[in-house]
Amino acid sequence: MGSNRRDFIKKAAVGAVGIAFTNSLNAMPASSYSRIIGSNDRINLAIQGLGRRLGGFITPIVSKESNVRLAYLCDVKKSQREKAFDIFSKKINHKPALENDIRKVLEDKSVDAVFMATPDHWHTPGACMAMEAGKHVYLEKPCSHNPHENELVVAFQEKYNKKVQMGNQQRSSVESTQIIKDIHNGIIGKAYKAIAFYTNGRGEVPIATKAPVPEGLDWELFQGPAPRKDYMHDTWDYNWHWYGWDYGTAEMGNNATHELDIARWALDVKYPEYVEVLAGKFQYPEDGWTMYDTMEATYRFAGGKTIQWDGNSRNAYDKYGRGRGTIIYGSKGSVIIDRGGYTLYDLKGKVIRDSKSLNQESGIALGGGGDLTTRHARNFFEAIRGKATLNSPIEQGAISQMLTHYANIAYRTGKSFEIDENNGRIYDRDAMKLWRRTYEPGWEPKL
Repeated sequence: MGSNRRDFIKKAAVGAVGIAFTNSLNAMPASSYSRIIGSNDRINLAIQGLGRRLGGFITPIVSKESNVRLAYLCDVKKSQREKAFDIFSKKINHKPALENDIRKVLEDKSVDAVFMATPDHWHTPGACMAMEAGKHVYLEKPCSHNPHENELVVAFQEKYNKKVQMGNQQRSSVESTQIIKDIHNGIIGKAYKAIAFYTNGRGEVPIATKAPVPEGLDWELFQGPAPRKDYMHDTWDYNWHWYGWDYGTAEMGNNATHELDIARWALDVKYPEYVEVLAGKFQYPEDGWTMYDTMEATYRFAGGKTIQWDGNSRNAYDKYGRGRGTIIYGSKGSVIIDRGGYTLYDLKGKVIRDSKSLNQESGIALGGGGDLTTRHARNFFEAIRGKATLNSPIEQGAISQMLTHYANIAYRTGKSFEIDENNGRIYDRDAMKLWRRTYEPGWEPKL
């Protein structure tokens, strides 16, 4: 797992950045270090991945109430590390160590937990390595790159008994929690259908062409668990989402995760019995985008319940009057839920109750952040301390994530298929060929 700890804890690459801890402190268990700093429940934290989700993590980390010490900033891109260090240096009175390789960070026994916000292909392997090293994990969505990794990340959590919070932060919304409890208690009668939706106005992306690796990018580590290939222009930054399946999970894993989770939660269902998809690339047909940019997916569940997904990545027309959200239909009324709160209607479409959320979580803006992420992160911290229950434990997050994988597999195979509602397995041989991916040798997590 890398060299001796003394070899990798060193001065950061920015100016005269000092290390956060001495070697003797690094050798101590977290509990001993906590006693030294006079707080027996302080959490020593590392962040892996310092890109567009970083903004959402700043407040929960630097807030005194969180009682967290940021120990490491880790990213495979030098400029990302430097930028993150500059941000935090203005908000905390110590200097987190900068590191390129998360494996070196995980060797440090004083680190209690990791925020994991890398590209999708790193999520499950990184989380599994962290759990194996004794760390708790805040795992950004998607929690897995494929169905096999869904099984892996849950199995690792069960084996190592670590707190793993999936980063679908709307699970920490007071308003969403309350109205879904009301739905379960019959406020709209029998809930039978949900429409989850998302729109964005993403533009053209360049056609990927072979190019020199950008300065300061460790391309080998960026690829990590993925099979090795040449660097292609404009791949490392956000556009890796749209260039094939090696790194990303398309818009389903990128954004549908959130709304489908709310839909599944509200309908109180687990795995569907049947999935069908209509999807394609319809905007900017000559650009470098290789995935669908428009998708309609239908999931049929036992008991006559249905979830529909309506996603448009590059057509920003808000057919539902807002950029994202979930509509729940019941026998006695309906509810529309989003990150701003909810509105409850009777069968005639009259507003019965309206909740304007106090949260300021971003809707479709890149990077998100805001109060929901803060609340979600603090829930993670308190769960580590044994003072709270996780709002989105990985065993629940993984079930919702499967809905996105089913849709991607249906799109890639061009087939609808039936599913075992008990274990989530697909009754189709072609579809099951995409249950897992190929790993770079030595990178596949193994129990």
